[in-house]
Amino acid sequence: MEHYMNALRSYADFSGRNRRKAFWMFYLINLLISLALGVVDELMGVAVIGTIYSLALLIPQLSAGARRLHDTGRSGWWQLLWLVPIIGWIVLIVFLAQDSHEGENDFGPNPKELAAEPAAV
Repeated sequence: MEHYMNALRSYADFSGRNRRKAFWMFYLINLLISLALGVVDELMGVAVIGTIYSLALLIPQLSAGARRLHDTGRSGWWQLLWLVPIIGWIVLIVFLAQDSHEGENDFGPNPKELAAEPAAV
């Protein structure tokens, strides 16, 4: 849940990098909440709650995706591949699942290396 809340806290921050685990945990929790809200909508007979939730999380999803792509050394604009059915989705999922770009890139330092560094005493 920590990764989900961190993504919501930085919902409009399209700069920097996002680790693979943080990105996929955000999407997993988002999927589970969406499924639960879909069940509630189905029981109520209207699709209001799920629609409002989806619209509210549109920008956080885009920013998390952009930061994840930055971590692999790509621009966040690659998310436009979501608009290309099947082929674009497959390519984008492969990009999002790749490991972090080693060292510092144009988008900042590697978050894996920052987490591995011991705290200064």
